[in-house]
Amino acid sequence: MNSAFETWNSKLAEIWQLVSQSPQTFKGGGIWAVIVTINGGLKAIGYALLILFFAMSIFGGTVSLKDFKNWQSAFRYFLRFVAAKTAVTYGLDLLTAIFDIAGGTVSRISENLGGVSHAMVTLPDTIEIAVLNTGFFASIPLWLVTLLGSLLIWVLSLIMIFSVYGRFFRLYLMTALAPLPLSTFAGEGSSRVGKSFLKNYAGVCLEGAVVIVCCVIFGAFAGASTPGIIDPSLPAVTIVWNYLGECTFNMLVLVGLIKGSDRIVKELIS
Repeated sequence: MNSAFETWNSKLAEIWQLVSQSPQTFKGGGIWAVIVTINGGLKAIGYALLILFFAMSIFGGTVSLKDFKNWQSAFRYFLRFVAAKTAVTYGLDLLTAIFDIAGGTVSRISENLGGVSHAMVTLPDTIEIAVLNTGFFASIPLWLVTLLGSLLIWVLSLIMIFSVYGRFFRLYLMTALAPLPLSTFAGEGSSRVGKSFLKNYAGVCLEGAVVIVCCVIFGAFAGASTPGIIDPSLPAVTIVWNYLGECTFNMLVLVGLIKGSDRIVKELIS
């Protein structure tokens, strides 16, 4: 049980570092260098799509070239083209700025909450004493209960850390492919794709704040055991079973919230 809790706590500490780390410094910055190269290579395709969407917008929104005699209309199309080209050219800087803003929010929340120590799980002394005082035959079912509970905790720890790593991969993928959706700003009808992309990117960045808040709430639940769960008068197997049942339930809720952090963010910013 102590080994399982150590694994859980180490993954929580790793998550706390991941959500406050920028993509530029993750894994020494090697992955970010590859993403920047891909982003630069796709800019040429982004420029071609930009011209295509711009042409589609002109032919779809004008009946003839006589409409361009109105300088307001011509200036509006020109301004849209310039804005779209700027978005494709400096899209990487734009996405980095969005992440920095979201990262500042995550850092402020983590500082105010006082670190990850509040979310750590430790085995209560009452359970340790009950386990150590258990006889040989009574320890057999106790061993089975603790083994099953520990395996579940290890699995939940892996699922939790995989979900947070998945957030980083989504950030990298969206950054690498950014020139393609940003080029849609050139068309009046297609610009909603670019707006949706920026909104989704900001949502992925804000998932870090949701993860931190979920971890702290979990710590509050884990530190407030239900009365009667740890009763020294009960058999050791019953005490451990009750405690692991409540603890793993809270862990399941936390893992579910972390995996569903994208939906939580969408509900907040929709």
